[in-house]
Amino acid sequence: MGNNVWFRPFVWIDYRLALLFTVIIPLILLIWAYVQKAEGIQRLLSIYWRVASLLAITVYLMIGGFGVSFISGLMARILIPISLWFWVDLNDDIEYQSSGPLKLIFTSWRWAVSVYSVLSAIAFVPLLGCAFSEAALKTPSCSVWFEAPLLFKEYFHANSKPGFLGFLGIIGLIIYVLYLVYFVLVKLGKQGRSAIQQ
Repeated sequence: MGNNVWFRPFVWIDYRLALLFTVIIPLILLIWAYVQKAEGIQRLLSIYWRVASLLAITVYLMIGGFGVSFISGLMARILIPISLWFWVDLNDDIEYQSSGPLKLIFTSWRWAVSVYSVLSAIAFVPLLGCAFSEAALKTPSCSVWFEAPLLFKEYFHANSKPGFLGFLGIIGLIIYVLYLVYFVLVKLGKQGRSAIQQ
């Protein structure tokens, strides 16, 4: 699947970078923040994980071979940097927190994941054609993006059918979109750029 695509190695690099920047490092930082009782960082990372769950939903949609996964993947890359910089009170809290290794590494990660997400989103835009055409979805340049999610399936869901996992992805996407709409239309108007009520 997609063996003749010239950018195939870059697709795999992107998945590895995503695993490092969006899963492994923020998980370590969240545990570290709880140990250090750094509330501002804890709260921001909690918001991050809720937003970044769209990446996990995207993986399941890709296992199911759904074109909408390209839209959700792009949206995740756009929403992640927004979620990390949007909250004025958390930005201030982290800014005035005493210096130390946690603050330095967290700040470095926040910048790194934001730059990665923006560059990745720009690179992902041309792939939106995969979302709107069944014929395009079957081409190697689109199907190559399904390889890593299918490998994930083999490791963690070997006995499950791709269609069922894709269906779980659709359910997850519906819940995510409903919550996002509720947040934008209701909560955002009440609390503005304050994360206190998050």
